[in-house]
Amino acid sequence: MTISEELQQNLESVLSGNAWYGTPIYTIIEQVSFEAAYEKPRGSVHNIAEIVLHMLAWTEEVLDRMNGMTGGLPSSGDWPETGRPDEQKWQTYVNDLKLVNVNLLGIIQDFPEEKWDDPINDTREIEPVITYKELINGFIQHQVYHAGQISLLTRITQIGK
Repeated sequence: MTISEELQQNLESVLSGNAWYGTPIYTIIEQVSFEAAYEKPRGSVHNIAEIVLHMLAWTEEVLDRMNGMTGGLPSSGDWPETGRPDEQKWQTYVNDLKLVNVNLLGIIQDFPEEKWDDPINDTREIEPVITYKELINGFIQHQVYHAGQISLLTRITQIGK
């Protein structure tokens, strides 16, 4: 199996397949009601909508880096503002997350095998230097981490009712 195939398979697994840790990300997010997405339980730093926008922003940033752009913070910000609660907007966030991941999976699939161990384009002084392979593996871990947060927040909002 090539590196591209392995990374693509790993990302697809956590997004919508048979994730080793449990429920895949899309299933978790699709089970979140509009009301729960914007509810911020006491003591929580972020609500689910904010976390989904954060995941979306970082997916876009990883796409940019895979396309050779210089690494940095996402163009929409690390934690983009959700604005006022809006059911249509919530569905747009979920759909946008899926769409940007389709684009990322395509980039991974077509990425030249010989470039996976090359360093990403990053002018910041980060040690150790990050390769494209490490970027995708770290991104997958990032998304799984936030999926866990969403699962916990979903349970907390259900308990309060």
